[in-house]
Amino acid sequence: MPQWEKRRVGRTDLEVTVLGLGTATLGGSRIPVGQHTGEAIVRAAWQAGVRYFDTAPYYGVGAAERRIGDALRDEPRENWVLSTKVGRLLRPRTKPGGATDGRLAPLPFEVIYDYGYDAIMRSVEDSYQRLGLAKIDILYVHDIGVYQHGEAENARHLKVLRESGYKALDELRRSGVVQAIGIGVNEKEVLIEALGFGDWDAFLLAGRYTLLEQGPLEDLLPMCAERGTSIVIGGPLNSGILAGRDTWNYDTAPPEIVARVQRLRAVCDAHGVPLAAAALKFPLAHPVVCATIPGPRDAAEFDANLPLFSQTIPASLWSDLKREGLLHPDAPVPG
Repeated sequence: MPQWEKRRVGRTDLEVTVLGLGTATLGGSRIPVGQHTGEAIVRAAWQAGVRYFDTAPYYGVGAAERRIGDALRDEPRENWVLSTKVGRLLRPRTKPGGATDGRLAPLPFEVIYDYGYDAIMRSVEDSYQRLGLAKIDILYVHDIGVYQHGEAENARHLKVLRESGYKALDELRRSGVVQAIGIGVNEKEVLIEALGFGDWDAFLLAGRYTLLEQGPLEDLLPMCAERGTSIVIGGPLNSGILAGRDTWNYDTAPPEIVARVQRLRAVCDAHGVPLAAAALKFPLAHPVVCATIPGPRDAAEFDANLPLFSQTIPASLWSDLKREGLLHPDAPVPG
């Protein structure tokens, strides 16, 4: 079994393996994933030495949390770290048909957004019931931001979080119900704003600090380093575009993204390195990054990714990427 490096989460006592498991796909919201397949993904990660698992009520509208709990309930709870999320409450679906947002819904629930004190407390209790576990380590506020809600609606949600919801998060942390709090989103802007009103242990940032995109180097990452806030990298393969698929940011990749990926692949090919290997290893070079959490579609895909983490990558690959203008000149790179 591989022995993964562990890194501390913010200023807490928590330590996570640098390779974690993301469970958005496992929930079966985007592609059909049954109970057996979902649990098999979790067990494959466990057998590979992964000891950090991230989930959320939204993933499969409850299915991912249930599958994580069912797969890991018999493992010693002190040996691994679990994060889940708040911001969406699940309510029984009363209308015929599927979910109103067009996603697959393995369980018969609809989502209600609520970032207030009472909703966060309720969400945590609901998660405990779905997980069937007695401990949640990290609690992220899920998908708050303009990307998800639009400018006007997000201003309302952010005001509720700032004036009400954050009190719940801080109370849960101070009372020991959770050890760390943070925000999990697909955009850096709301994280920068949140640093102005909260003491956050970790942010889960999906798709924005990758081999394809390094915008947070200019602002968010230095701010996190100063504040002692860790970053967990979600979507290190940018929804699959860096692993040979045609999707980026959860949709079909536009031509300019495809062209940039082709240039990245050409440099990697010249050095005999799979593009996905460079993509999986790159974010971990930054000192504020504590883990990266790919979300495989099945156990076979997880197992196929494992050798990529041990791939030898010559320093010349990184320097060539910088010389071609494909990597931020100040980006830390793996040694």
